[in-house]
Amino acid sequence: MDDSYRISDPQVLKAVTHPLRSRMLGLLRAEGPATASELGRKVGESSGLTSYHLRELAKYGFIEEDPEQRDGRERRWRARHRYTSWDNKDMAATPEGREVLEVMRMRQLDALVRSVRSFDASAWPAEWGDVSGMSDLLVRLTPEGVREYFRRIDELRDEMEERYGDDPAAQQVYLGLTAYPRSPSAPEDTPASASEDSEGGEAR
Repeated sequence: MDDSYRISDPQVLKAVTHPLRSRMLGLLRAEGPATASELGRKVGESSGLTSYHLRELAKYGFIEEDPEQRDGRERRWRARHRYTSWDNKDMAATPEGREVLEVMRMRQLDALVRSVRSFDASAWPAEWGDVSGMSDLLVRLTPEGVREYFRRIDELRDEMEERYGDDPAAQQVYLGLTAYPRSPSAPEDTPASASEDSEGGEAR
């Protein structure tokens, strides 16, 4: 599996704005190859519907038939990349691209909400509960500073995965990054951890 699928065509990115396709692609990336029937049971949809959307994902290059795990009755699909990437500036150059970007932001937010809701600290050892959580911070940066921040986080993530990824205690962990300039007209959006009287502080 390749690391990244770099997309420049809004029509291709639009293919994963469909919520069911987005979920199935995420499952194939996280859990490995599966058939339409297997995915249908996981997402609560018919195999006919999942089969159609899997073919659409394949059409736009996100997944492919798995030649190593053929099923005699049904195609088994696998993801071609670990994640999808695009350039916001290039994608926003057209009305279609701007619309797709807005929908993708909502899909990313949906995925984050699902990951948070699915976490039950009581079902995990105490050490996992101790390091799990979210942090929202308000800092002053330039666009170049944000770009450098993302680059350095990517480097650190790769370093940590190389160091700990093969450890028997390692688990798949949801990691998320966001960065949006705050509008001065929206004071209610100020993160709680940025408030002077906040008791919660920063969650790891």
